[in-house]
Amino acid sequence: MELLCRCVERAAKRSGYSVEEGRGASRQLMAAPVLQTGPHCLLLTEPDGFYTHLFSLLGLTTHRHEWYIAYHASTVSFAERAKKGPGWLWVGDEPLNVFGLPRSRMDSFSICGTAGPYRFALSSASGELAPNSPAAKLLAELPPGEFASAADAIREANQVLWRRKFPTSVKLLQLDDFDIADLVAEHLDDASSWMSIEFIGNGEMAGSILTAMDRLNTGSFKGWVRRTTDFFWGMENGRIVPLHLSDNVLRAKNTSNFEVKFQVEAIADALRRRVLIPSLYTVFLVTSILPGVRVLGGCRQVIYYPLMRYLAALGFERSREAQILAELRRDGLPGLWGHRVLKPVGDDPFGELESLGGAANPLSQYAEVSLAQSAGDLASFTRDPLWGDLSNQIANGLVSARSAEWRWAGL
Repeated sequence: MELLCRCVERAAKRSGYSVEEGRGASRQLMAAPVLQTGPHCLLLTEPDGFYTHLFSLLGLTTHRHEWYIAYHASTVSFAERAKKGPGWLWVGDEPLNVFGLPRSRMDSFSICGTAGPYRFALSSASGELAPNSPAAKLLAELPPGEFASAADAIREANQVLWRRKFPTSVKLLQLDDFDIADLVAEHLDDASSWMSIEFIGNGEMAGSILTAMDRLNTGSFKGWVRRTTDFFWGMENGRIVPLHLSDNVLRAKNTSNFEVKFQVEAIADALRRRVLIPSLYTVFLVTSILPGVRVLGGCRQVIYYPLMRYLAALGFERSREAQILAELRRDGLPGLWGHRVLKPVGDDPFGELESLGGAANPLSQYAEVSLAQSAGDLASFTRDPLWGDLSNQIANGLVSARSAEWRWAGL
């Protein structure tokens, strides 16, 4: 937790807050260990994130907290699917290219890749900048400079939009994957840490966790914790590269010659040089599982996060970390559903932004609505194929409630 708090203080300083403000953020995290982990690294005006931010803001205001601390995953491409993702934004009923990038740069590059420079463009299919009035107004408010990565641009833009548009005393603090890379490196700097001795230093520990992950993908939880990459992503020319751990070396799964020795000093150095980026499993290990921080995520996270705790528990058990295991078992609510909870009334973040602080303040309106009403028809769950498959298995008695994985998932 002390390492995570130092990470928070560094992130606060980078975002323009004073040293004392950064300490205030870390004190809040220590006293109220909760982290929003739902939305990816998106502009605040993207509906997928905007209504989650409103939901978190309602809770923070109710509890009189001063900081909104969120981890925004940036190991995603600009276009997750057609006209959707960090590189796209619907403004004035049309999809706009946030950075004006060609398709070749949208599909294969990660927003955390330092292949810039990147500038905000909000361009139409014809290349016209800010083709409608709302887009022109938004572009005028976005930072005009150039950025090494799109994630840097989005983070700075969100600070500007939050301070100008959100009538609240709550301060926004965004952690990204580079922040987490430095946090993992700090764990590895401590020769006595579990990460140094067991997770990386023990030649068999990491392999046993990966074997357990493979086993999960052959049973009832198939698809929930995918072995897309082994603990870290490689970063190569602005792209993230999936890695495979073999013979104590992380190697690229594709035809690239990328490789990093799976040793404490080599991993820490590669993280600081942005050659390696933590995978989601490693992110949760250092931001939540080890420090004991509750995470608020989407409909799939409420299953895959407890399964990640189960995988970590296997490692703790193997290394005889009885105290950590006992603390994990005592925490009955390590993660909660906290992303896409509010069902938008009009699905118009721009209109809602203009109303914040006014007579028809949407924050006040959502606060008056019951959770059952605000959540709507729970389409994120009922229309999700993984949830559908799991539901069918439960209904047909094909899932054993006695399994360790099931108990850790808390279902």
